[in-house]
Amino acid sequence: MRPRHALIWISAALYMLTCISCTGHKPETPTMDKHPFGTTPDGRQVYVYTLKNSRGMEARIMSFGGVLLSLTAPDKNAKFADVVLAYDSLPPYFVNKPYFGALIGRYGNRIGKGKFSLDGKSYTLATNNGANHLHGGLKGFDKVLWDVNETESVPGRSVVLSYVSKDGEEGYPGTLTVKVTYALTDSNELRIDYRATTDSPTIVNLTHHSYFNLAGQGNGDILAHELMIDADRFTPIDAGLIPTGELRPVEGTPMDFRTPVAIGARINSSEEQLKLAGGYDHNWVLNRAEKAYGLAARVHEPGSGRAMEVYTSEPGLQFYSGNFLDGSDTGKGERVYRHRYGFCLETQHFPDSPNKPAFPSTVLRPGEEYRSSTTYRFLIHP
Repeated sequence: MRPRHALIWISAALYMLTCISCTGHKPETPTMDKHPFGTTPDGRQVYVYTLKNSRGMEARIMSFGGVLLSLTAPDKNAKFADVVLAYDSLPPYFVNKPYFGALIGRYGNRIGKGKFSLDGKSYTLATNNGANHLHGGLKGFDKVLWDVNETESVPGRSVVLSYVSKDGEEGYPGTLTVKVTYALTDSNELRIDYRATTDSPTIVNLTHHSYFNLAGQGNGDILAHELMIDADRFTPIDAGLIPTGELRPVEGTPMDFRTPVAIGARINSSEEQLKLAGGYDHNWVLNRAEKAYGLAARVHEPGSGRAMEVYTSEPGLQFYSGNFLDGSDTGKGERVYRHRYGFCLETQHFPDSPNKPAFPSTVLRPGEEYRSSTTYRFLIHP
């Protein structure tokens, strides 16, 4: 070390020691930015945790349901807007029929007739979507109070949620221990990492259910958003929205989003699949090996210039065009959420996989760890 550099280093060290001695303590560790958000019907406190990055983005996560309450992103003029649909207060989340912003489990999407077999034993789940099981049942992970590990969380940057789903909950076998980490990076990415273990064989398919509108929540429908999905095939559905088991090519159909297309361009076509779902509510088979992390979809909103990319380790992506939004939900800032005011891009294993042996398996066994990662990255379209 050169003498001049050594003197600079020593001076800096002495300055730090002087600061500590003057104040009487070391610099304080940042604390979690959390605020009360009401109580559950049984009197437990619900908190909201705020994450911020160095570029001005902000995400707010609620401990009830693991809900993403808000997410701001800049437009082409550097103006920030909240781009996810949500409620302003806690009570609507006790019902939350649209699943706004929630963590979904044990099984995201549908299981036909609420039944499946595992290792020769039959299981019956709650049927909460006609004759079928949807998003974990009557009281899925979207309607439970998650524990927050403030020691593992990084103040202002990440929040770690955990939940133990007991054996038999909603009809599922095995006690499942789940940990989900939300992190907001300086690359304008919201990353969600899922981990789970079980003490008995079970099925798991965790996902996140935010409704996005890149023009800003409540600012009209999403039909002009341009969508790309990196998938050559999708899983067609029957009248109950359950996959038939076929992996059908998208080529030549309104399901082809391999190059960017406006969501509304073909949504009202006479295609049977769109009529069955009332729009898009299908699973796309992503173009890569299972568990390989990569780009799944990209969305661009022409008016604001905002764009969002979705990266995931999951083999499937459910694109839902907000078909069941009907104006009966009033969200943040008294905005009424009308038909197709938001879209969902739910990374997942395929719907009804436990009853479709050819689909990627969702079975988790003792000694294994369920691992899944998804990132929503925000940028300005050139």
